[in-house]
Amino acid sequence: MSVQQISPATTAMSQPSEQDTKRTVFAAALGTVFEWYDFFIYGSLAAFFSTLFFPKGNETAALLAALATFGAGFVLRPFGAVVFGRLGDLVGRKKTFLVTMLVMGFATAAIGLLPTYDSIGWAAPALLVGLRLLQGLAVGGEFGGAVTYVAEHSDPNRRGLTTSWIQITATLGLFLSLIVIVVCRSSMSAEAFASWGWRIPFVGSIALLILSLYIRLKLHESPVFKEMKAKGKGSDNPIAETFGDSRNLRLVLVAIFGVVAGQAVVWYTGHFYSLYFMTTTLKMSHEQANFYLLMALSLGTPFFLVFGWLSDRIGRKWIVVTGCALSGILMMPLFQALATYGNPALTEFRARTSVVLSGNNCSEEQSFFGQIFKPQATTDCGKAKTLLTSNAIPYVVNADSAPLRIRIGDRELTGFNDAAVIGVLTEKGMPSAKVPVQPNGPMVVATLFGLVFLATMVYGPLGALLVELFPVRIRYSGVSVALQLGNGWIGGFAPFVATAVVIATGNIFGGLWYTVIVAALTAVVGALFLPETRGRDLSK
Repeated sequence: MSVQQISPATTAMSQPSEQDTKRTVFAAALGTVFEWYDFFIYGSLAAFFSTLFFPKGNETAALLAALATFGAGFVLRPFGAVVFGRLGDLVGRKKTFLVTMLVMGFATAAIGLLPTYDSIGWAAPALLVGLRLLQGLAVGGEFGGAVTYVAEHSDPNRRGLTTSWIQITATLGLFLSLIVIVVCRSSMSAEAFASWGWRIPFVGSIALLILSLYIRLKLHESPVFKEMKAKGKGSDNPIAETFGDSRNLRLVLVAIFGVVAGQAVVWYTGHFYSLYFMTTTLKMSHEQANFYLLMALSLGTPFFLVFGWLSDRIGRKWIVVTGCALSGILMMPLFQALATYGNPALTEFRARTSVVLSGNNCSEEQSFFGQIFKPQATTDCGKAKTLLTSNAIPYVVNADSAPLRIRIGDRELTGFNDAAVIGVLTEKGMPSAKVPVQPNGPMVVATLFGLVFLATMVYGPLGALLVELFPVRIRYSGVSVALQLGNGWIGGFAPFVATAVVIATGNIFGGLWYTVIVAALTAVVGALFLPETRGRDLSK
């Protein structure tokens, strides 16, 4: 694919003033920050939600269900991309992402008003999933529209930097959600937050919705889109043209498997799974984990702009490909470092203590999907795994025909007795849950910064790259579909897959192989098939 250079005539006709560009970027980015806030506020409270909207009795299964529901928000994102992508290419960028904002605002506020499982039973998680699906539908059309809109307003020589302000919005939305949660939790008792305080971040998003709608209503339609319409070059059916034309379909596949898949797993693992890992595996308090992640985000977020700027100088492709390759190499060591510095006492205990589960019902427990919605673990092996997982103790499973045995170091227990298991673990030196975790704070922040830095490398240039990859006739559709198939179906479930693999295998780092493999494969596909797009004319 040859690079289509920008003609002087096109540049003179469509290049906006610097003031107009800044105003457009600010309005689009601010609105997108609020939409990401709405989407991520649930993810930031997922561990807490597991006790509110799912049955009690098996905390591990409840956490998996909460993570699966978080992932459910990603299921409809590709469908949102199809629905709103088509509208964006037919009726305009501006009108379309005003609609997505309204849908997102309604769904988020409604979550804050939902009754809990104790009040209405299984209707509670059912309604929660439905609202998460609506959120996913809205995000599916929002982000691709915002980055397309901004890119079509940008100076072509600064397009990477300009669109990186949109790339930064996902992290800023997460940052804002964590800030709101920290403020709410610190301003009331734990009991009050558990009873009603958790609803404030959701219901309060109505104020953000009103502000962002007011700002976006002042925007003008993209000049590239208006030029296309004036010349009668628009597509009558952009979705059919996206998937039905072999050249366009190839662009979608290259975008997904050569860029977006790797970006998605790196971003969600570094931003979300790291938070679950700190609280559920390393036993940090929510306040500690949120503080450390906020510090890392503060240090790392400017690098979205750095890599966006760098892509204007040296190109987009090799920055993203290199970031994916480095993520495949460094993800496992970074999480191992996070475990070492996040809970030194627990790390030392795990290093000197091995746990092996053996028994004839352990084979039934090997399938983690069967455990997701179980109200309680039903077998002795399942109960043992739940107990060990809740205490962040790794284990090995050997299925055989004999009754359950639990070997902890040189001690072996027959059958399951939670008090006996806890007694032996404590005797072997397991840190008491009553003793606060003492992390090495600076090293935890440094490790989390490494994860965020990798995300900025693969994500900073992404917006400009995707917008430049697709022709104007199907740009909103192509960018949105590629983003949401990669982020929604590959990246969004990364925290759930990682947690489920840990529970099934007993290896606290086992779930990271999903991220490592996807990132490495993306680097290979991108290196072989992804074209360099810097300098392309967006009017074509």
